Amino acid sequence: MALETQPEPAPHPPRLKAAVIGTGKISEEHLRFLGADPHVTLAAVCDLSPSLAKYAVARFGAQQAFTDSSQMLADARPDVVHVLTPPHTHAKLVTDALTSGAHVIVEKPVAPSNREFRDLWSLAQSRGRRIVEDHNYRFNEPVLAIEKLVAEGELGDVREVDVRMALGVRKPGGRYMDENLPHPSHRMPAGVIHEFITHLCYLALRFLPSFERVAAAWSKHGNDALFKHDDLDALVIGGPVHARIRFTSHAAPDCFSLTVRGTRGWAETDLFQPHLRVVVPRKGGQQLSPLVNHWMNGAGMMRASLSGFRNKVLQKTPYEGLRTFLDRTYTALRAGGEPPVTYDDMDRASRLVDAMLDESNRV
Repeated sequence: MALETQPEPAPHPPRLKAAVIGTGKISEEHLRFLGADPHVTLAAVCDLSPSLAKYAVARFGAQQAFTDSSQMLADARPDVVHVLTPPHTHAKLVTDALTSGAHVIVEKPVAPSNREFRDLWSLAQSRGRRIVEDHNYRFNEPVLAIEKLVAEGELGDVREVDVRMALGVRKPGGRYMDENLPHPSHRMPAGVIHEFITHLCYLALRFLPSFERVAAAWSKHGNDALFKHDDLDALVIGGPVHARIRFTSHAAPDCFSLTVRGTRGWAETDLFQPHLRVVVPRKGGQQLSPLVNHWMNGAGMMRASLSGFRNKVLQKTPYEGLRTFLDRTYTALRAGGEPPVTYDDMDRASRLVDAMLDESNRV
């Protein structure tokens, strides 16, 4: 008589050792996730400032603090390294981390140019490791909601995408205005705008499958020698879809808006003041659709205003999509699967930045 056998228990996902290089503003969001994820051990934090590294250890429960990234890689032997330093430092730190055998999650942009990105990707491939660029705004709830509307055909075929950012990078006393200690982003090909342009590009490319024509107007309206550019207005065309990418430091208030227009309707949001506004055909036909849209969007804006007030009280930031991005990335790394931000996502965003900087595409 055969004995009854119990099914094998499901294997536990591997616990990954993570390390963070750089303890700037964005690192708090990464460290908060790593300190709370039961499948991650926060093995080390590294910063040139000993006090900042030790503070991160005390606040988020990291096991060790370092001021030298090479020593950290050798001693802590992390499985995943988060590179959260200024962009001009990424190439060396990503190379070191990949060479040590770690996967790398890196703040945007991975590298100043597409060629440099591809070099790093080739190194990752040769080591059997992953590079994953932080496209966190893609995973904010309003953006995911717009993607769902597009996928379900609610907006029809996409025809226009508009991504705009107004940011007071020229505010007196701000971190980008110190001529005695210039912000590292001033070294990038597009200057300060390069720190934000990847966000604008990857959001546009979620709804623009390809691009064939690019026309970019780079401007500088200030009189100082610090900024290369402080304004960008670009038109990107892929087949029947037109996208506009806009950055200004001369308009107020700050905003980060996304609008997607299709053959049936349109949807918009502002990621700095989260809401979702949707205009589509409603039950009741053409005559009643405007009334229903106004009523539903009005109710939605009221809920968004209350949520926005609550978020300010709770100090919830526009980085709310970062947790979803990191959760999906670590799930993929543990399973050996494809991360949510793929090579194609990173390559296309990098190529679009290059295209907008190309002199032949400037107007």
